Amino acid sequence: MLGPIEIVTIGFTEPLAGKILPELTKLVESGVISIIDGLLAAKGEDGSVTLAEFSEEGGDPDAAALAALFDRVEGLVSDEDVETLVAEFEPGTSAAILVFEHTWLKPLRNSIIDSGGVLLDSVRIPGFVVEELLATVPETD
Repeated sequence: MLGPIEIVTIGFTEPLAGKILPELTKLVESGVISIIDGLLAAKGEDGSVTLAEFSEEGGDPDAAALAALFDRVEGLVSDEDVETLVAEFEPGTSAAILVFEHTWLKPLRNSIIDSGGVLLDSVRIPGFVVEELLATVPETD
């Protein structure tokens, strides 16, 4: 049984090998996440969109290194998902669209189930949203 799934879109101007790829490698190797699907997306200056699987980018060592981290589950990113994500791109930009499985939660989920419990909900709030909210709260002594 899979853990919670999240789609993460990472815009980039520099090669992914910089600081991103080593951190993703650490997360995968430590079992925190599994990367189970993904693709590269680029929006041309004319607004045209190009999509490619990481495995199709054979000449790009960064894409090949990222593809090697995948624990592949096909078809999790729908055409509608991609259209929605790419619509937000500025012309002339690129992004990696990655589907993560939060494998760190699976042992806790299994313990909950084994104890007769049920995980009723899980909500992800982006860190910047929490920081903005906290900035509006007066400090107390």
